[in-house]
Amino acid sequence: MSSLALGDLLLLVTCAPVDASRYLVDEWLFGRVGCKLIPFIQLTSVGVSVFTLTALSFDRYKAVVKSMDVQRSRITVSIRFQATAIWLLSMTLAIPEAIFSDLHTFHISETNETFVTCAPYPHEVEMHPKIHSMAFFMVFYLLPLLVISVCYCFIARTLMRSTVEIPVARHLHGSRQFDSRKRLSKTVLVFVGLFSICWLPTHVIYLHRSYHYGQVDTSMAHFVSSVCARILAFTNSCLNPFALYLMSKSFHTHFNRQLMCSCHTSKLASQSAGNTQITSV
Repeated sequence: MSSLALGDLLLLVTCAPVDASRYLVDEWLFGRVGCKLIPFIQLTSVGVSVFTLTALSFDRYKAVVKSMDVQRSRITVSIRFQATAIWLLSMTLAIPEAIFSDLHTFHISETNETFVTCAPYPHEVEMHPKIHSMAFFMVFYLLPLLVISVCYCFIARTLMRSTVEIPVARHLHGSRQFDSRKRLSKTVLVFVGLFSICWLPTHVIYLHRSYHYGQVDTSMAHFVSSVCARILAFTNSCLNPFALYLMSKSFHTHFNRQLMCSCHTSKLASQSAGNTQITSV
């Protein structure tokens, strides 16, 4: 969860302002270094999000379907290893984005104007954007969702069987365990659902642009749909904390406890400062 939160924060802090500037100003404002660095950061954060969700789904699969194989002594080490591997994999897959992204000049045929912007391939070669957009769609969206779907098919089947196979003598313990498993699986499923819905419009528009790369669409409909798609993609990162708070009782309880402690500490500090002022007077 911490890794997912860091990836979301990185995306919002570094990429949301850049995307906003691209819709407000025609020219690229961040120079050639920014053109190399910002796409790398953006793709890394997207990779962290989707691969972490895939790992969480696989973790739920092991906890529910292969619960007897889980060794608690190795859980912490395994989680740290998975989080590190996810970040390294995401950064590795984002390296080509940093290498090939550069400032390119585009021409608008309707108005006979040109503008310079950051793009991961030159305007002249039509095959590059098609390969790039399809690879991006497959690696960062379709294949992870396929793995997640398979995991959740097995999870659903196991949970349905467990309602029937729980012995009567262990009914209370089994029922609690079943509810806990189901609640955790629902939490991860909500994360996955939010990601798939929020990022699909961005992928669709990117694929459409890539297969019509020689044409610069300046219509209002294309502009509005592009802005809405990007807002929806960034909204996914904003919604994850609220989804976790609403879905996870453990997170809900600990968050409220920390909030109460912070408020209580602030109140005591204010009272102490007030008493000090009175004493000094």
